[in-house]
Parts: sequence; C-alpha cells; structure tokens
Amino acid sequence: MKRIAIDMDEVIADFVFKHLNLYNRDFNESLSVEDLYGTRLWKLRPHISKEILAYVNDPAFFRDLRVIKGSQEVIQALSEKYEIFITTAAMEHPSSFTAKYEWLEEHFPFLTAMNFVFCGDKSIIHADYLIDDNPKHFRRFIGKGILFTAPHNIHETGYVRVNNWHDVKQYFRNLHEN
Repeated sequence: MKRIAIDMDEVIADFVFKHLNLYNRDFNESLSVEDLYGTRLWKLRPHISKEILAYVNDPAFFRDLRVIKGSQEVIQALSEKYEIFITTAAMEHPSSFTAKYEWLEEHFPFLTAMNFVFCGDKSIIHADYLIDDNPKHFRRFIGKGILFTAPHNIHETGYVRVNNWHDVKQYFRNLHEN
C-alpha cells in the first residue's frame, strides 16, 4: 500500500485565517488574504515580525484552527487505498504539540495517533507522496512532492500543484485511471 504524507498547517488546518484575524484585531489593520500573495505576514510587516510570530508560541493557538474545506472527506476516502500520515513540522513551535494533537484527534477521528508525525525535517518521512504548502520540504524528500496552494506560495512554479482538496481527489483518481 502506498503512503501519502500530508502537512497540517495551510493544508488541512487554516493557519492563515486565524493568524490574519488576530493580527488585524491587535494592530488595527484590515489586511486580506490577497495581501499575503507571495509573502508571509511577518515579512509584510518586518518591523513587528517578532510580535506577529509570537502568536504561534501560544500553546493554544493551533487548537481552534478551521478545517480546510474538503480535507476530511478526501483524506478519509484516500485512507481506504493509501496509508495516510499527517506530518507537521511541529518542532519549529514545540509548544504547539498538544494543541495540534488534540486538533487532529477531534477533526480526523478516522486516523489514529499512529498516523500523526511531529517532526522538523520532513525528508525523514518515508512516503510516496507529500502534500505540503512549503516547497522547502520537497528538496530532500524522496517521493513525489505535491504543492498545496497557499497565499505565500502562489508564485511558486516547478511543482505539481493542487489548489484545493477537490484537486487532490482528482489527482489521485487520475493516478488510478492511468
């Protein structure tokens, strides 16, 4: 059975929505997702990047992120034909571990804790496919990298790209037809 590794933030969990809303509230701004095309919030406002990045150090930050539309249904369907592993670079924010684990248990109950991988460098993941919003994780990954569209990667080229979970479903359906 082939394996699919799937990133968490900006792939199945809507990190940008919460981060942007907290920033707009606290800094009295009205930035939109479109303002983040090709960049990250902390790069858009470098003079307060430490304050912007501090949100993710809150141990509860990741606990109530919105689920990205379609991810639950598509991942559950894929789990019937593939081994699924949610692979999150949680070591970048170690305080996020508990919140991410609880979030995954709540929103993806058809997966078990054995399907969750909390890591740093995703090249250690032995999988056939990696669905991720950050192309840096594809550089040393042995399998096939699939770039999940997020505001910051909108201008990235050179990768198989999926824009949403419908595209993911179609990508894997096409593999079976060929």
